[in-house]
Amino acid sequence: MTDVLISASELAEFIAKEPCVIIDTRNPDAYAAGHLPNAVNVHEIFTYLATSTPEGIHELKTKFADAFGKAGLSGKETAVIYEQSMNSGFGQSCRGYYLLTMLGYPKVKVLHGGYDAWVAKGLPTTTAVPSPKPASFAIVPEAGDILIDAKTMLAAVGKPGIALLDVRDIDEWIGESSSPYGKDFCPRKGRIPGAVWLEWYRMMKPTAEGPRFKSKNEILAECATVGITQNTPVYLYCFKGARASNTFLALKNAGVKDVRMYFGSWNEWSRDPSLPIEEGLPVEPKLTEKAA
Repeated sequence: MTDVLISASELAEFIAKEPCVIIDTRNPDAYAAGHLPNAVNVHEIFTYLATSTPEGIHELKTKFADAFGKAGLSGKETAVIYEQSMNSGFGQSCRGYYLLTMLGYPKVKVLHGGYDAWVAKGLPTTTAVPSPKPASFAIVPEAGDILIDAKTMLAAVGKPGIALLDVRDIDEWIGESSSPYGKDFCPRKGRIPGAVWLEWYRMMKPTAEGPRFKSKNEILAECATVGITQNTPVYLYCFKGARASNTFLALKNAGVKDVRMYFGSWNEWSRDPSLPIEEGLPVEPKLTEKAA
């Protein structure tokens, strides 16, 4: 696949040549203080909490098709998404990439290093708010296969060959906290039974310019530590699909073929007492039969 990540200097050249719609996922105050020229603010990319009922998935798709259409995306333009830096917004720019991919949008780029990388290169910013020309945004139904619901996730528990990958922070993985929003934000703490764990930060490494994604081989090496190869089907989850979107982008860029996300994630799973959880310190992880 072509690399989704684009550096600040590459982006400066790219927007001079190609039709683009630039989407800022940060909160309205950060956007108002300065943003990329012509960037449209769509903070809901980060804040929206989805459920994976048929109604919830329909609402998710129509809500964001509408928001992206209002931002001016018709299918002809490249959608360029950014956040403040790669680790300050819980992967929110990658959540935008995931949502657009799930809706079937053909051309998406994520600004690697975010707004900080753009500013560090001395590239122009503005406080002017554009008035985008609304476009008709088409949903491609089959693209939605990368989104799985709680029922599909439950069916995969204990199934040989599928890696259920939890990418939340350590305190959530061991059940000390239920969410990044406070220890008791959700009614239950723990993890989906049989899940393996790679904290989402491990897809990135510190550089002099701030956090950046690791190389393809480095990401595959991280995956190998929990038995995931390019041929392993991976079902990702986090708390609400932001950090898992960061990992989704990393795994897709590294050539892992079948990556899907349980977008309702822990926020939904923990609130349904009929769904099983594992609590306490994890036992020795065992990925059952590896996919051939």
